[in-house]
Amino acid sequence: MTYANPDALVSTAWLEEHLNAPDVRIVDATYFMPTSGRDMRAEFEASHIPGAVHFNIDEVADKTKAKSHALPTAEIFSSACRSLGLGDGQRIVVYDKSGGAMAASRVWWLMHLFGHKDVSLLDGGFGAWVSEGRPIDDLPRPPSRRHFTPRVNTTLVRDAQQVRATLGKSGELVVDARSPGRFNGTDAEPWEVARAGHIPGSVNLPFGAIQTKEHGRFADAETIKATFEQAGVDLDRPLIVSCGSGVTACVLALGAYLIGKEDVAIYDGSWVEWANLSDYPIER
Repeated sequence: MTYANPDALVSTAWLEEHLNAPDVRIVDATYFMPTSGRDMRAEFEASHIPGAVHFNIDEVADKTKAKSHALPTAEIFSSACRSLGLGDGQRIVVYDKSGGAMAASRVWWLMHLFGHKDVSLLDGGFGAWVSEGRPIDDLPRPPSRRHFTPRVNTTLVRDAQQVRATLGKSGELVVDARSPGRFNGTDAEPWEVARAGHIPGSVNLPFGAIQTKEHGRFADAETIKATFEQAGVDLDRPLIVSCGSGVTACVLALGAYLIGKEDVAIYDGSWVEWANLSDYPIER
């Protein structure tokens, strides 16, 4: 079984061959949890793939919302892309340094949401790139502005009310990308939340289950499909993917896309929002 949408990934070898291609732009989407003590901008400036620009999901966000990296408006997103030199007619390649393609998958999804489908994830990310001895740079290059035309695909995102409307019905299925302990409410959340547990009727599929241990590369198509099915995910139903704050859910969305499952939406508020809505039901 081969990937249905293989262009969603590029290899490190492919990217090195295309570093100087005029239509290729590289995005470092590295993001660290606030409690990590790590400075993502400083680490980008210290080492990155040549030509890359840094995309900070906490900065390219709707800051009127309480949630970190809340979904930006089309105006915010397109303005950020223009200033980073990302736009129409380009092949955009995204990576991060997390080892699990978390924030890179979020940027991949944002690009699709705002109508730019010519975007790929660097499989294995920065870890694979460095381990193979490929070139790195420590001098960020000022990008030239580029026009970005947003074309919002609202089918790729859900809000809390839309998710609640699915409860008890046989339509969309909610898939939770968090760890089993967080899903079951037995492990602490890294975010400030009032309650522990999960959305009623949702199924648990930790995002890392569709990746290999080596630099967080994606598993082959057959393994991804089997992993979804073994977790109780009915791939004939439209999916809504949730997680802690709307980031690792995008890993599952990308994995589903690789195997041809494109009717997948992200619940952007995810558990950090749902758990703090006191009148919204939970299960433990």
